[in-house]
Amino acid sequence: MKNNLIAPKADIVNSRQIALAGACLLPAARLLEAPSILAKYAAGDLLLPAILHFLLQGGLLFALLFACSRSEKTLFERLEIQFGKWSALVYIALSVYYLFSAILPLFDLEKFTYAVFFDTAPTSFSFLFFFLFSAFMCVKGLKTLSRTADICLFLYLIPFILLLAMGCFATDFTRLLPLFGNEFGDTMYAMKYSTPHFSDALLLLPLLGNLRYKKGDTVKILAGYSAGALGSLFFFATFFSIFSSIAPREHYAFAKIAQYFPALDIVGRFDLLFVYMLTIVLFYYTAMPLQFTTNLFCQAIGTRRTVLVSTTLNGGLLVFLLFCNKFYNTVYTVISGKLSFLFWVCAGVFTLLFSLLPDLKKKEKKNA
Repeated sequence: MKNNLIAPKADIVNSRQIALAGACLLPAARLLEAPSILAKYAAGDLLLPAILHFLLQGGLLFALLFACSRSEKTLFERLEIQFGKWSALVYIALSVYYLFSAILPLFDLEKFTYAVFFDTAPTSFSFLFFFLFSAFMCVKGLKTLSRTADICLFLYLIPFILLLAMGCFATDFTRLLPLFGNEFGDTMYAMKYSTPHFSDALLLLPLLGNLRYKKGDTVKILAGYSAGALGSLFFFATFFSIFSSIAPREHYAFAKIAQYFPALDIVGRFDLLFVYMLTIVLFYYTAMPLQFTTNLFCQAIGTRRTVLVSTTLNGGLLVFLLFCNKFYNTVYTVISGKLSFLFWVCAGVFTLLFSLLPDLKKKEKKNA
C-alpha cells in the first residue's frame, strides 16, 4: 500500500519546517476567537488555562517525537509495517477527526472575513473563494504543505510583531491582577470551552508521520512550538490589558488590538495591511486539516482521484456552511462545550497508538 502522505526522498519533511509550523502557523488559529473565549470565562486569569493547554499539548508533542526517534523509518511507514492493510482504519479515523476539527475554524474564518473585508452585507456565496483555495491545496501533496510553513514565517511573524507593538501603546497590564482572582471552576471551564483552539499536537501528526528523525529534532521542534506558545501568551495578555472587562465582546482579536495606536488617527488604518497578511496565514491554517482529510481518505481507500475527493469535500462543506450559518452559536456551543472531550480522547488515543509502535532500531541493526 503506497501512502499519499509519504513523500518521496526529495520531498521529505524536515524538522525545520515542522518547527516553523509550530511557531508561525498553528498560533494563527488562536488570534480570532480564543482570546475572547478565555476572557469570557477566566477573565484576568485567561493565561492560566492557556498555559495548561500548551503544557499538555507540549507533552503530547514530546511523546510523538519520542516515537519518531525510535526508528529511522517514519511513523506512517512503521504503521503500515505493523498493521498492513488494517492501517487504512487508522487513516479513516484520522481523516474523520481532521474533518471534525475543521468545522469551527471554518465558521470563525467565514465570520471574520465577512466582518473585515465587506462594508456591506455579503452575498451567500462570498466565502466561495476560500473553498476554491482549499480545493487547490487539498490536491497537493505533503511537499506543498510543508513549504507552507516557510511562507508563513514572513506572513505571520512581521505583522504579528508590529500589531503587538502598536497595541502596547494602550495596554495596562495591571488589569491582569490579581493573579488567581477568578474561581478555579470558571478557569477550568475556560480551558474546556477553548479546547478546539489548542489541538496542536494532532495537527502536526501528518508532518511528524513523514519525518525521518535525526538527532536534535526534538529540541528544534519543541523550541519552535514553545516560541509560538509564548507569542500567543503575550498576545492574550496584551489583548486583555487593552480591553479588560469588554474583552469577551471583542471578537477577531488581532484585527482590533492595534486600533488605539495614536498614528492611526493621522495616517489611517494602515494596520489593516498587517491584518490582511495574517489572514493569508489563516487561510493556510484552515485549509490544512482539509488537506489532511483528503490525503488520508484517498490513502485509506487506495485511490489517486484526489481532485474528485477534494471537490466533493469542499463542495459539501460549502453547502454545510450555507445551511448552518444561522445556527453558528448552536454549533459552537455543541462542539466547544458538549463535544470538547473528543479532542482530548482523539489526542490520547492517536498519541498512544503511535507511541506503542515497535522500536525498529534493534531490528534494523540486526538486519544491517
